[in-house]
This record gives sequence, structure tokens and C-alpha cells, in this order.
Amino acid sequence: MPEMHFHVRWPDGRREACYSPSLVVKDFLVPGESYAVDEFVKKTRTALNIASERVREKYGFACSSALDQLARIEAAAKLQPSDGRVTVETFEP
Repeated sequence: MPEMHFHVRWPDGRREACYSPSLVVKDFLVPGESYAVDEFVKKTRTALNIASERVREKYGFACSSALDQLARIEAAAKLQPSDGRVTVETFEP
């Protein structure tokens, strides 16, 4: 299963490399685009849950790394201004 990283810049300027066990993130995010914090969380929650389920279908267990990444994204989002935007900088295979 191809995995990837997607690099983001949070509204506070912090950069983060995020992990996905699947390329499905490409269906939800676009490099160079920015998203309202809530929208970014919603999109990544959907993508990472799909990715985790793809791992379950293939290997018989959910992907804890995808779920851990989602928890980090949700925690980081709570620290951002409500009107902030998250920029997706790049995808990395």
C-alpha cells in the first residue's frame, strides 16, 4: 500500500509533515491550497479514516499511525485561531 506525507503550514506559522498510509489524501487536499481550520480537520479526518480502513481491509487491522496523525491534527487545530487557514504545501511519496 503506497504511503505518503503531506506537508502543511498552520495559521500560527508552524510547519508539520503529516503521515497517511494511503494516497487517498490526494482526493481531499490540493498542494498550494489553504483551508479553514475546521474544513482542513474535516477533510483530513475523512481521508485518514478511509486510509485506516484500507489498511484494515488489506491486513485485518486499522492503521494506528493514521489515527495517531489524526489525533495530532485535531489537537493542533484546537490551538489555532478560529478564522485561521491551513496551507497544504506539498505531497511527498
